[in-house]
Amino acid sequence: MKHPNFREEKKLYKKGYKKVVGIDESGRGPLAGPVIACAITVPEFLISNFKFLKIKDSKQLTAKQREEIYKLLKKDSGVQWGIGRVSEKVIDRINIFQATKLAMQRAVKNLEKKQANIDFLIIDGSFEIKCPISQKSIIKADEKVFSVAAASIIAKVFRDKMMINYHKKFPEYCFNRHKGYPTKQHKQVIKQHGSCCLHRQTFHLS
Repeated sequence: MKHPNFREEKKLYKKGYKKVVGIDESGRGPLAGPVIACAITVPEFLISNFKFLKIKDSKQLTAKQREEIYKLLKKDSGVQWGIGRVSEKVIDRINIFQATKLAMQRAVKNLEKKQANIDFLIIDGSFEIKCPISQKSIIKADEKVFSVAAASIIAKVFRDKMMINYHKKFPEYCFNRHKGYPTKQHKQVIKQHGSCCLHRQTFHLS
């Protein structure tokens, strides 16, 4: 199986771009909780440090594997990222697609506070975000592009930790297990207890 690589980033650096950023999200499908996006940059001079790291799209990794990769990325001070969050209430108001794009915009803005002169964005999907920076969207970029796969992992780890914390406040919903996704257990609990303030009211049980 092929792993995400730096081919796309290297092409852009070769064209003269200096700060290439990969962007992905976690939390489009859950019945509860926010959508989280991550924007991450791996500088050109650091590519050799990570080219042997066999990462994958976050959905293809175990929680333990995601955590290990998260720690490796965090350990290198040259790797910078920003997180964008959009709440379940805003998701209900503007829809999940618009909320995903908004989370990505916020992630870029938060990254810009740490990393100046970002000049290119690679986005997982088939859309662009409202941002003056040059950008390219690639379908399934999280399976092809290293920085986007890294963004998917960080967004997933960040969101999972949030949902585990929410479990302390709403233990009856078992958010620590399903993280808000529409599992059989989660649906049964909603039928038993009704929804809580974290549930997306525009998402329906099916």
